[in-house]
Amino acid sequence: MEYAHLTRYGLLSVSGSDARAFLHAQLTNDIENLPPSRAALAGWCSAKGRLLASFLVIPTAQGFLLQLSRDLVPTVVKRLSMFVLRSKVKIADESGKWHQLGVWGDGVSGLDVPRDPLDVAEKGSVLAVRAGDARFLVLSQDPRLFADAAAVAESRWTLDEIRAGRPLISAATQDQFVPQMVNFDTLGAVNFQKGCYPGQEIVARAQYRGQVKRRMKLLQAPPGVELRPGEKFQGGTVVDVAPAENGSALLVVVPVEETA
Repeated sequence: MEYAHLTRYGLLSVSGSDARAFLHAQLTNDIENLPPSRAALAGWCSAKGRLLASFLVIPTAQGFLLQLSRDLVPTVVKRLSMFVLRSKVKIADESGKWHQLGVWGDGVSGLDVPRDPLDVAEKGSVLAVRAGDARFLVLSQDPRLFADAAAVAESRWTLDEIRAGRPLISAATQDQFVPQMVNFDTLGAVNFQKGCYPGQEIVARAQYRGQVKRRMKLLQAPPGVELRPGEKFQGGTVVDVAPAENGSALLVVVPVEETA
């Protein structure tokens, strides 16, 4: 078993008797019918349908945990809290309370192995989400959980996420893309049958009128070319980047005609 400490992610808790309904009304995915043993990808949009954050929504015994880019945590907490109004919902930054780990192996000791992608297993203060074949996201409040395992660089996890086509919206790319531009529709992160959420009309219009003119694509940058999210590459905008063999692997939003 190998693991990496995941420092680029933050974590929010959303709790209270209205937490599920609140998230359902704010996010692009169906949270109302999300089973307790299943996580979901989702976006949070502005009124103009542009992504303000990408979330992995993880149900817990206390409510929900939302994994997002760590550099967005302060602004997202502040802005999302503005929509609580009279709802019985509490939003808190839990980034410092949980250790986020990327784990490679056959399973997680003490937990039933989640079988399918995005399945969740929970025991006490440990949660595991299957991210792919022999790959798990583990959230733990015990820093000694994998003390005997081999630690690897976080960039390996980032590379696997990029190759899986899962984007991470960060401060550098916030408010730039409608969900379809980062393939959230094909990743199952947008539910087009659910009710309204911020930007829903624009997102639906883009889907049904074929107005998505840019799409995310996996590209390769040659050695010596250093890129960051938000920068330009081959006529597109970099969403995420990680070191790879012979250069870097990139997720880049490019004009549709260049994806052929």
